[in-house]
Amino acid sequence: MDKVTRTDAEWREQLTDEQYRVTRQAGTERPFTGDYQVEPVQGIYHCVCCGAPLFENEHKFEAHCGWPSFDRPLADAAVEEHEDTSLGMRRIEVTCRRCDAHLGHVFPDGPRDTTGMRYCINSVALTFHQGE
Repeated sequence: MDKVTRTDAEWREQLTDEQYRVTRQAGTERPFTGDYQVEPVQGIYHCVCCGAPLFENEHKFEAHCGWPSFDRPLADAAVEEHEDTSLGMRRIEVTCRRCDAHLGHVFPDGPRDTTGMRYCINSVALTFHQGE
């Protein structure tokens, strides 16, 4: 997958203010405000910035945390994980491998019967493609 790069001005033109703040400035949307809390149909979640396929609805679960949560990415090559020590915390940031968009964070408190991981992802960083 080829890397997608754009200037700051190009990202600002393409994205809404909230999408830009979250994906390009590593922001976080307020909990329980996103569009993808419950999506009962089959489909794939793509990066809002570059369109890369990232997560499958089949791997989504209700974590009651206020953001869409998945137990794994669509493929290991879809995302990258980086240590994040911002805000005085130590977390693992999840970014889109194709365009470096900030997606959210991953925590080791997901479903024990699957991967045990919780990819806590900002809705505004995703677009849902039903039926994929």
